[in-house]
Amino acid sequence: MPHAIIAPHAGYIYSGRTAAHAFAALHSGRSASRRVVVIGPAHYVAVRGIAVPTADAFETPLGRVPVDRGAVADIADLPFVVTADAPHAPEHALEVELPFLQAVLGSFTLVPLLVGDAAPEQVSQALGRIWDEALIVVSSDLSHFLDYDTARRRDAATAAAIERGDWALLGPADACGFLPIAGLLVQAGQRGLKAERLALCNSGDTAGSRDRVVGYGAWAFA
Repeated sequence: MPHAIIAPHAGYIYSGRTAAHAFAALHSGRSASRRVVVIGPAHYVAVRGIAVPTADAFETPLGRVPVDRGAVADIADLPFVVTADAPHAPEHALEVELPFLQAVLGSFTLVPLLVGDAAPEQVSQALGRIWDEALIVVSSDLSHFLDYDTARRRDAATAAAIERGDWALLGPADACGFLPIAGLLVQAGQRGLKAERLALCNSGDTAGSRDRVVGYGAWAFA
């Protein structure tokens, strides 16, 4: 079973098939109740650093997922970790991954992290604090609103950078979650983990037009 995955977070009709490739790689871990860190970008509310919520659980139509308050406490003293519910309230980047995890893993505790204005090294530091006995799920789409052919070229370059571990090349035009991805790549490099590409496409391949597409990719790290 992988130590970490990257999965997209768009509407299921657009990116669900790509995300399923990432979560299918976790199937062998179903019998183990475990900690799952789901980390993604803050799309709607500005955050200085990394935001954790006060909530004790997140809920989907498949049931409640308890927040791992112990893991949250383990990173709470980092100066760039803030407790803030406002960024989490409207955010889809974490919640869209939870039904996949519930279906594949069954029981687990959740560490929900939203990244705003933070450095990749800070993201890596936070992940490193809670890495042991955890599965890391980075939630990110790739390029946004390019034409189909341009998006394919940019996303291919982004995929190659991820697979080389070249986190410093990633920027906001490459992936909305480039900071969570970069932080994962820093930590993965320190631990000798490599990214395996599982899927790569865009909304022009699934349910959208090819004039303005969003890119999606799935990777597993082992």
